[in-house]
Amino acid sequence: MALEAKPIQPRAEFQSILRHREEFATDHQDDVSNQVNRWFDRLMIQSGWSISPTIVLMLCLYTGIAIGGTAFVIQENLLSTAFAFCAGCLIPILVAMIVRSRRQTTMMKQLPAVIEELARAAKTGRSLDDCFQMVAEDAPSPLGDEFQVCARRMQMGTDMATALEDMPERTGLVSLNILATTLVVHQQTGGDLVEVLERLSQTIRDRLLFLGRLRAATIASRATAILMIAIPPLVFTFFAMRDPEYLNNLMASSWGRAATTTAVVLQLVGSIWVLRILKTSQRG
Repeated sequence: MALEAKPIQPRAEFQSILRHREEFATDHQDDVSNQVNRWFDRLMIQSGWSISPTIVLMLCLYTGIAIGGTAFVIQENLLSTAFAFCAGCLIPILVAMIVRSRRQTTMMKQLPAVIEELARAAKTGRSLDDCFQMVAEDAPSPLGDEFQVCARRMQMGTDMATALEDMPERTGLVSLNILATTLVVHQQTGGDLVEVLERLSQTIRDRLLFLGRLRAATIASRATAILMIAIPPLVFTFFAMRDPEYLNNLMASSWGRAATTTAVVLQLVGSIWVLRILKTSQRG
């Protein structure tokens, strides 16, 4: 007599077989190098790239070698080659930042509709776990991909609070932190989930409308800020490419070295400041 196969029940121990993310930062350390590693790890996760962070670092190296080698062939100047190498290494990082920004914008636009669908699913009387997994299957990418990660964890036996714990960090969206808190609190204490989700969806829509009006009203200021960031490096590159000895002459005197160092530091500080302001104004 053949034995009847029994379905495998989800258990919390099964989550240990899930694939772990490759990260460079370590816990319980706040030094500068670890903060940079943590920022890079967060950038790779929030950009949604499926490639390994190690491969991205290799791309930075290869891009720097390619652009630096091109500059050396054109000018045969080691100082210009060093600057070109550093600029080339930053290109993959800049691309990842642009991809992350576009991905976050797309997810913010998808979030109100997904929350409304979750509210409609809750009206049917299903459990919160079933509603979440059903919405995760129907939600469009990229927001649906993040929901499916949480749904798969729940299917493996992880409770909802643990499954949703790192979703705001993976996406970089404050609104998802509010959604995760709402679902966890409802599962623990109960309440009218449908009404809360509908209000949350309307609040996010109002916030998106406000951010759209804010961007439209400040488009000239943001364009001016970006232009101020881009002009100094472009002017510096123009003179360096025009005269191969420009950098050598500039660094020949102590005054030139001091002025160049001060200009680079101020440019970096100003760029970081402006970019943080622009990011804060677009944060979801």
